[in-house]
Amino acid sequence: MTNIQLFFACVAIWGSTWLAITFQLGSVAPEASVFYRFLLASLILFVYCRARGLKLAYNARQHVWLAAQGLTMFSASYVLVYHAEALVVSGLVAVGYSASPLLNMLGVRIFYGTPMRLGIVTGALLGLAGITLVFWPEFGTLSADSKVVLGALFTALSVLIAATGSVLASRNMQLELPVWQSLSWGMLYGSGFTLLYILASGTPLGFESSPRYVLSLLYLAVAGSILAFACYYILLGRIGPARAGYIGVMVPIMALAVSALFEGFAWHAETWAGVALSVVGNMVILRTGKS
Repeated sequence: MTNIQLFFACVAIWGSTWLAITFQLGSVAPEASVFYRFLLASLILFVYCRARGLKLAYNARQHVWLAAQGLTMFSASYVLVYHAEALVVSGLVAVGYSASPLLNMLGVRIFYGTPMRLGIVTGALLGLAGITLVFWPEFGTLSADSKVVLGALFTALSVLIAATGSVLASRNMQLELPVWQSLSWGMLYGSGFTLLYILASGTPLGFESSPRYVLSLLYLAVAGSILAFACYYILLGRIGPARAGYIGVMVPIMALAVSALFEGFAWHAETWAGVALSVVGNMVILRTGKS
């Protein structure tokens, strides 16, 4: 695949997974769907690693860090995302995730002392202003029993936890834990932590055999959790993190477009302005990081 094909594969898959998650909502508890998704993805990845002869044995200390990455990236954050999408349209949750670059850089600053440049701060503030504008029409229609605030809260908590997971993933790479093995173990640990929560909380571990549920589960596990990462890491190796980071700029826009087509999300003037600010903010951050 060419770089352009890899780029648009990532945008198309990750931009549509937000909608696919809505097909998981209904009779099956969100926690159960998250458990099934990452258990299936991890098993496929373990088979892949074994087929390639990749090392899968690590010491206890390394497993602690892999478990921490799994808890944050593939368990708690996704459970909150699924709950958020039960309350607000999927595109809004995706836009909320455009704050991730700022939080990732704050995390690296706090834990590793990496200095933050003025351009990064400026871009982050533009991005946050854009997110606020996109959500503003939804907050303007709040009623006494509105679910928007709770959905926004779940989204914010999810982004914070996912950003923590990104910092842990960065640390694991510094510990020379390879990407595919980290994903395999991380997703397995994530599904395990989710199962523990399900059992402890008494959440029903149901399953829906409808084509809608099964196909969306397969899409999220195989395409959203494996293939998109494969395309991304290939692209990362070819063009570097700065240019590959533009995927994060395009995904929320794709998600809003998909949400408009399938969920009836209405674009307002604030939506256009907010998306524009978020794009500019992310571009400022990426260009600052590249310089």
